[in-house]
Amino acid sequence: MSRPRYGFLIDLRRCIGCHTCSVACKNENAVPLGVWRSWVKQIEKGEYPNVTRSFLPLLCNNCKDPICVTVCPTFASQQREDGIVTIDPHRCIGCRYCMAACPYGVRFINPILQICQKCDWCVHRVERGIQPACVDACPSNARVFGDLNDPESDIAKMIADNSVSVLKPIMGTGPQAYYIALDITAVNAKSEGQE
Repeated sequence: MSRPRYGFLIDLRRCIGCHTCSVACKNENAVPLGVWRSWVKQIEKGEYPNVTRSFLPLLCNNCKDPICVTVCPTFASQQREDGIVTIDPHRCIGCRYCMAACPYGVRFINPILQICQKCDWCVHRVERGIQPACVDACPSNARVFGDLNDPESDIAKMIADNSVSVLKPIMGTGPQAYYIALDITAVNAKSEGQE
């Protein structure tokens, strides 16, 4: 059997914009106030009385070809064999090269530790066979995590059965976070959320 290649899927038909994923992430990873590993972008469209609201959960795409890894001068950013991109806190010097290179804006400087951090799909949980915290916490089951190489996994089946999109495919990074029912106007719009 082939090695696992992890991926993430967010079904926007199910997302209710409750921010439970963001709160679960902050709690699981001790993320300080003012910064986020994962957040929900909120967009209002239309004019009163015909207004709709869209939600776009954002997190690291753990790309197939991560630019952030290639620019890191201390090799703190690394890609594991299973595809998850991690940051070694002992090597990171907080230079922000990876932040500048990331086309998705999902890295940040931890204001306490002064090093770069990002969503790593709760790799500490994945290594123990547990789903990422945001997946476990999502009340509407909008988040799916799993092995893209296993055709019997929930994520592989959902990708096979639905039309999926990724953010900024033109960048050529091969994002491994997929979306069902992605609204491109939501991607490009200014957010009311915590970016």
